Amino acid sequence: MGSKSVIVVGAGSAGAVVARRLVDAGAHVTLFEAGSEDTNPAIHDLSRMGELWHSKDDWDYHTVPMAGAANKPMHLPRGKVLGGSHALNATIWVRCAPQDYDDWAKDCGEQWAWKNVLPIYKDIENFSGGASKFHGTEGLVPVDNDYELDEIQQSIIDAAVQSGIEFNPDYNGEQLDGVSKEQINVVGGERINTWKAYLKPVRERLEIITDAEVHSVILESGTVVGVRYQKGGQLQELRADEVVLSAGALGSPQILLRSGIGPAAELQAVGIEPLHELDQVGKNLHDHLLAPVIAETTTRDIPAPRTGVSVSQSHMFSRSRADLDRPDTQPIFFAVPMYSPGMEPIEGTAFTLHSGIVTPHSRGEITLSGPGLEDQVNIDLNALDDPRDLEAFVYSMKQCRAMVQQDALAQDWGAREVYPGNEVKSDEQLGEYIRNNVVTYHHQVGTCRMGTDAQAVVDPQLRVRGLAGLRVIDASIMPKITTGNTNAPAILIGEMGAKFLVADLGL
Repeated sequence: MGSKSVIVVGAGSAGAVVARRLVDAGAHVTLFEAGSEDTNPAIHDLSRMGELWHSKDDWDYHTVPMAGAANKPMHLPRGKVLGGSHALNATIWVRCAPQDYDDWAKDCGEQWAWKNVLPIYKDIENFSGGASKFHGTEGLVPVDNDYELDEIQQSIIDAAVQSGIEFNPDYNGEQLDGVSKEQINVVGGERINTWKAYLKPVRERLEIITDAEVHSVILESGTVVGVRYQKGGQLQELRADEVVLSAGALGSPQILLRSGIGPAAELQAVGIEPLHELDQVGKNLHDHLLAPVIAETTTRDIPAPRTGVSVSQSHMFSRSRADLDRPDTQPIFFAVPMYSPGMEPIEGTAFTLHSGIVTPHSRGEITLSGPGLEDQVNIDLNALDDPRDLEAFVYSMKQCRAMVQQDALAQDWGAREVYPGNEVKSDEQLGEYIRNNVVTYHHQVGTCRMGTDAQAVVDPQLRVRGLAGLRVIDASIMPKITTGNTNAPAILIGEMGAKFLVADLGL
């Protein structure tokens, strides 16, 4: 039997992992990436992260205007480059709550339970704090917890503690709750993503086709046999024994829908012939959301960002209600002002305590407007549609506002809240402020949901239901979003999916 050929679509957090594991197992791998090489210096220097939004390395997606977000659209940056969104993000390493995985396992099998994914996480990481029952040091992904905090970031942590929040030295340890220094994927001031850590060292062992956007998969008699892709303005085809979609929670469902895999009536309505009915493709879209508390410093200036150092170094996990079994809020703290669209800039230096929710109840969807790559995609997070989301958000915003009042910020930096501002007092006013200024935490998931029920898009081994030769391996498979940043879980999903596929291919 000859080597199996596999096409992997997307060189992001999960796709790079899948491609590497397949190469190691002896498969013939062709990797498609819609973007280019990661030559932009801003990718490698975390202090320049803001330059990447709206750049050529960003898909630059926008949602439709959303009622829950004051009828405004929201910018959703996504990586269009080798490295994917892990080339654009803040590289924060969060494994999230053990209960997240145990919830998945109830429906999708014990392999997804926390006790079984923790050893995989340990195998993935090279933790600066040394090996322990929670951490590994032999993995390909560097996790740094030893860098020096900027003074303003230390003051933010101190202010959280002064306001009654416990300091947690390791949120990837015993528990998530508390205020913590972020653990990040950085070595010597340089961002390390899975493209660099997994794939770049073996790039001679696979074929990588950049600047090539996959339009659809080729479906013949219930089996996927290849992909159609556009490169240099030409639509071309490539065939393989197996196709893996790792194009992310916004990309993978679009490819399925353009392939005629999805809700039949919706596809027909936009001129696509339905070939395989799967009603939930593109549904169950959800995301973590943020809204800023921005304070100016009146007695001393915050130094400018340093090369190779992120403007975010601390965050916090908290429960908005005592009866919750895990945190539902995760504010993230920045040494610079993070203005929402339409905000007037502050003249002096300022910092941002970005209040945030990580257990959204609202669900949205992705739909197409036509069959072509140039046809507009409609992305609707349906943000803040469920009233429970706003309740948790208001709680988080109040926590952030209280931090600004503490001595570590108010006295030591002369911190003074500018946004929302003193005139915003009641819960109703706070809710209105949040709706007007809500932004994404860059964690879209759920659009190719994993499950064992008839509505699931993929099964617990991440095979697309009812089809042979096709898997989805990325954050789109999450039935429900994790409690915290989704990059580490996406890498875990890459490792899990690769293991299933290698076993199925008999490699």
